[in-house]
Amino acid sequence: MGFFYFYHMDIKQYLDSTYLKTPEQAGISEAENEVIVKGFVQEAIDEGFKLIMIRPDQVKLAKKMIVDAGSKVLVGTVIGFPEGNYSLEHKLEEAQKALDDGADELDFVCNYEAFKKGEIDLVKEEVLKGTQLGLSNHKVVKWIIEIAALNSQQIMHLSCLVKNVVISNFSEDNYASVFVKSSTGFYKTENNLPNGATVSGIIMMLENASPLPVKAAGGVRTYEEAKEMIRLGVKRIGTSSAKAIANGEAADSDY
Repeated sequence: MGFFYFYHMDIKQYLDSTYLKTPEQAGISEAENEVIVKGFVQEAIDEGFKLIMIRPDQVKLAKKMIVDAGSKVLVGTVIGFPEGNYSLEHKLEEAQKALDDGADELDFVCNYEAFKKGEIDLVKEEVLKGTQLGLSNHKVVKWIIEIAALNSQQIMHLSCLVKNVVISNFSEDNYASVFVKSSTGFYKTENNLPNGATVSGIIMMLENASPLPVKAAGGVRTYEEAKEMIRLGVKRIGTSSAKAIANGEAADSDY
């Protein structure tokens, strides 16, 4: 019983509880969507999850709730989400505003389509500048590579690219603050193929991103799946089913 209890307490520190739908995507009004966001933030506070991951326009609201509650929950947000094809200037602007609003972690979507077209310098530049902005503000940065949009070779290469930019430009004590992250959870796949973290994709990321940490996002819906990801070596799990996972239940969410 003791081990079970402590493992559950421990697993919460891996969980980035996530709600990233816009009102349009959820098919509800802005006010109704805000109620859902507040519910997710409150749940993260009550459950003691590592972090609440929300859209940039909700950062201020989440930060206020967490500060008012005297909670240690971190606020994360997404930049260039979900396609990753914003200009670098736009991404940095969005990131700076999120920092000003109180974000603790910035999850940038890599311009993976530019990467696939061979525009490697563009991707290196955004990884460098985005990481610089986050680290200079003592924040954690994550680079979403969208593995469902990539083949195995590309997953390995893009994980390596992020790692090499970080190793070439930042000191070793920063490595733990720059993650390579699997997925947005919003990529549209064909034939119902997984659009989030898969065991094979995560293994390729772990092998090629090391010593940078890896975050598995999307598709982790049960305590067993979360445990398997942690066993493989991921340091964070992004999920909209954090409470179900922490309680050892299966979730019916699509992220």
